[in-house]
Amino acid sequence: MNKKRNYKGNSRGNKGQRGTTPVRNHRSQQKVLSGDQVEGRQAVRELLIAGTRKTREVFLAGDLDDAPILDDIIDLADEAKVPIKEISRGRFESMAKTESPQGVVALAAPLPNYEIEELIDSKESDSKPFLLVVDGVTDPGNLGAILRSAECAGITGVILPRHRSARVTPAVTKTAAGAIEHLRIATASGIPAALGRLRESGIWLVGLDAGGSTPLYDLKIADQPIALVLGSEGRGLSRLARERCDELVHIPLQGVLSSLNVSTAAAIAAFEVSRHR
Repeated sequence: MNKKRNYKGNSRGNKGQRGTTPVRNHRSQQKVLSGDQVEGRQAVRELLIAGTRKTREVFLAGDLDDAPILDDIIDLADEAKVPIKEISRGRFESMAKTESPQGVVALAAPLPNYEIEELIDSKESDSKPFLLVVDGVTDPGNLGAILRSAECAGITGVILPRHRSARVTPAVTKTAAGAIEHLRIATASGIPAALGRLRESGIWLVGLDAGGSTPLYDLKIADQPIALVLGSEGRGLSRLARERCDELVHIPLQGVLSSLNVSTAAAIAAFEVSRHR
């Protein structure tokens, strides 16, 4: 960076982080997601603010111009006693795994992988469960955008398939712009079985499907527990997932094209449901 900075946290370990939620040490022996390399300024900033997992180290490219968000990252890291290292552009680019990491990379503990029952249990929240089930989205950019919209719409938990789906990669965490730090995410070996568990727990399953009989804006909902179910790019909901939904809705389109990008559709549906809650 052009301005010489004093990184007070350089030689210190991470003994705790700023935020409203403590580091979840009780999950250390449980299954975890990936997401241990976080790239991009907003994503790293939210990682430090959330404090839900340990940040081990922050790396900054040495040729960055000054920016308020970089000052914020440095201050947050120093407050949390997270080491900061300024490294050469060449070394930084060899470390980064996304095309545009914005000169900032953090190494952190993996994201916790929640149990589906924990997402159903609303004791930690003042509202009833508002879940999102993603049935096989394979593009990291789409998954990251979906997670970002989900967090902004107030979704309380996300269920992803364990197989045949995008993983939580640096590209996903960067596109999610820090939302992933504030969401509870569970994985399931099979989405149809997971939907069955949700249904047995009294959660109303609403599938987003181009062939759905109900327009999204006519969906009759109140404050009941609800889960939005999204299909994959191209093929949409699988047959089994469609059969397990209580209701199938579609987004009315006004133009010539016949479909929306899955992340755009997810955002529209999530905010429409949120509007009624």
